[in-house]
Amino acid sequence: MDGIASDVAVGVKRSSDDLLSGSLYNSPNSSVTANGSDSKKLRVEDSMDSPPSRVIHIRKLPNEVSETEVIALGLPFGKVTNILMLKGKNQAFLELGTEEAAVTMVNYYTAVTPQVRNVPVFIQYSNHKELKTDSALNQRAQAVLQAVSAVQEGGSPSSAAGESVLTPAPSPVLRIIIDNMFYPVTLDVLQQIFSKFGTVMKIITFTKNNQFQALLQFSDPVNAQQAKLSLDGQNIYNSCCTLRIDFSKLVNLNVKYNNDKSRDYTRPELPAGDGQPPVDPSVAATLSKDSTSLLGAISPLSAAAAAAAAAGRVALSGHSGPGGVLLVSNLNEEMVTPQSLFTLFGVYGDVQRVKILYNKKDSALIQMSDGNQAQLAMSHLNGQKMYGKIIRVTLSKHQTVQLPREGLDDQGLTKDFTSSPLHRFKKPGSKNFQNIFPPSATLHLSNIPENVTEEDLRLLFSNSGGTVKAFKFFQDRKMALLQMSTVEEAIQSLIDLHNYDMGRGHRLRVSFSKSTI
Repeated sequence: MDGIASDVAVGVKRSSDDLLSGSLYNSPNSSVTANGSDSKKLRVEDSMDSPPSRVIHIRKLPNEVSETEVIALGLPFGKVTNILMLKGKNQAFLELGTEEAAVTMVNYYTAVTPQVRNVPVFIQYSNHKELKTDSALNQRAQAVLQAVSAVQEGGSPSSAAGESVLTPAPSPVLRIIIDNMFYPVTLDVLQQIFSKFGTVMKIITFTKNNQFQALLQFSDPVNAQQAKLSLDGQNIYNSCCTLRIDFSKLVNLNVKYNNDKSRDYTRPELPAGDGQPPVDPSVAATLSKDSTSLLGAISPLSAAAAAAAAAGRVALSGHSGPGGVLLVSNLNEEMVTPQSLFTLFGVYGDVQRVKILYNKKDSALIQMSDGNQAQLAMSHLNGQKMYGKIIRVTLSKHQTVQLPREGLDDQGLTKDFTSSPLHRFKKPGSKNFQNIFPPSATLHLSNIPENVTEEDLRLLFSNSGGTVKAFKFFQDRKMALLQMSTVEEAIQSLIDLHNYDMGRGHRLRVSFSKSTI
């Protein structure tokens, strides 16, 4: 088995030359020298015939991996009772407290490829029932293990090899930043992920410096410590949505509303707040319980989507293809058009069709290219202001948006954009995929003709009904940043002026920016 892909299955039988140094490892089937010499080799015959064991064999670890990172692989599933590092062979053995915990770990990593430092690793049962190590020769690993165990049991962790490995958790509140957020991360997905480490009591989500962030409070600082140790630097979805976790200076969160932005799981009776969709108390009560199941035996993307679906918030399987239809409600029916919805939602995906409902003109169906784009648009646009009204974006039960029957006049309420030249993401690998940001007051302008001045652009955007607060040309003057006074004004300007004809064949391109001026 050369490749990683062929190894991502529990119980793949290994070749006969895959030998491990047995000097630190006792087993019922082998004897080792007390001084830890390399004179004896132990072949570990882990195959599909190997019965479950609380000892887990981990292979293909990256160079210079730390004991803490290896222990973190097992922490979500139960207590880790022993560890043996074979750094020269990029391998390790992890002993869990119970066989049940080991089975849960192996089952989970069968479906979701485990990664350490973004490198896929291979996990399977060992055919040995317990791990016995020479503490003198495995001193650092044992010290790290003792520190982690102290945290798990609520004690004070010691230091390893003269340096501090873990310090007592200063707060039960974690500050979470999501980097490279290509797919949406909802409050419910965060709850599902972090509840593996203890009872999640409160979550507040917000955008700061154009980055999605969250404050999450556990019932116990020990749980916060475990979650930080295991999840910091991990990706929620494949190759994106990276968790950056630190302890907050706050020790308690004050949550006033239960809605899509904040949640107090201990108080399901809280109001939703102005303009925010309410949370069903039964859903909140269900979510407040400490979840013992993992995200499921599916890919990370669909696992998180399924987790949210289980919470009653999202009903999407997380795969590409049909099914990316959104229901948008609380629209300003005097102002909204299919074209304006196409332009705004087109920032987050390629809009195929738009239908404003004939009998309920404050609502519309929008069909995106796939389910992932629908999730992305919903995550960023739900709760934003469009034409003076806070819009509500949810996933529709419809799989497609139907066009009106031929010859039927629907007053221009339905429009097919399938062949539109204005789709931002139709080219595979387009750099537009790396420039998807939440709505912000700062807009990024591109494709600016060389004869257009700052005054021209300020005047153009002021005429869209807002106030231009700041402007900055890029060095080549083909691009610029322009800051409106509010996010709502920026949304309006983008709707009005994206694809605006600047003359000489130049169509202005407008998108939201993560930068500030």
